[in-house]
Amino acid sequence: MSNLNPQPAHSSCETCPIHHAAGLKKLGVDMENWDYVVALAGNPNTGKSTVFNALTGLRQHTGNWPGKTVTRAEGGMVYAGSRYKLVDLPGTYSLLASSVDEEVARDFILFGQPDVTLVVVDATRLQRNLNLALQVLEITDRVVVCLNLMDEARRHGLQVDERRLARDLGVPVVPTAARSEEGLPELLQAIHEVATGATVCKPYRVQSEPAALKQTVSRLAMQIEAAFPGLPNARWVALRLLDGDERIAEAVRKGELGDLTRARTPEETSAVPVPVGLDS
Repeated sequence: MSNLNPQPAHSSCETCPIHHAAGLKKLGVDMENWDYVVALAGNPNTGKSTVFNALTGLRQHTGNWPGKTVTRAEGGMVYAGSRYKLVDLPGTYSLLASSVDEEVARDFILFGQPDVTLVVVDATRLQRNLNLALQVLEITDRVVVCLNLMDEARRHGLQVDERRLARDLGVPVVPTAARSEEGLPELLQAIHEVATGATVCKPYRVQSEPAALKQTVSRLAMQIEAAFPGLPNARWVALRLLDGDERIAEAVRKGELGDLTRARTPEETSAVPVPVGLDS
């Protein structure tokens, strides 16, 4: 990883990073000399590591996630005068935390709040890959979809309307063939524009639950929003609580979700109401 000189801290502005530095530090990622952090998510065999290597070159190193045997790769790049740290998350098919890899990826996106989550999908297997993309969009609206392996798609006679897909998902979609570095300049620009707030995403979120479940989710989400004002993904948290996700329940009980909204005084933290059913 390159040894770049630190710059003065950002002032309050629209282009300031939104990542949660304290949460990232707990996850073993130090942002002291970096401006923005980008998480790379994707199914296995989408070319995610190839995208990571193409963006970071030799400015990378590997290690393990704290307390896990899962390998983590970090890299760096400079674009438009800003320094980006890229973190290659484990390849997963979902973020439901049914495996260690899924837990690591999910916790990084939720508790680290990366400035951009780059979801790498295989253009030849969109139906399978978009499941993960939609799950990521439930957690964060700072997303760029990298439509990779476009060379393979062309070889199989497949055509993908990336503009329509971008409209449907509500986030930038950039076609690439990372092995030949096709589309990388456009991908870098999209990452930069989302990170700096120049592009404001309006992600599509699936809301096809039965009426009774939708009403329950809505009520619980309102309690979560009352407990943690400004939480960007209360609906997703509500869904995970109803699904019995113990890690998310622990984050609610311990007030960790409050760290993702704004700084609280000790008095505010102790006064936070715990949603009904999670106070045991």
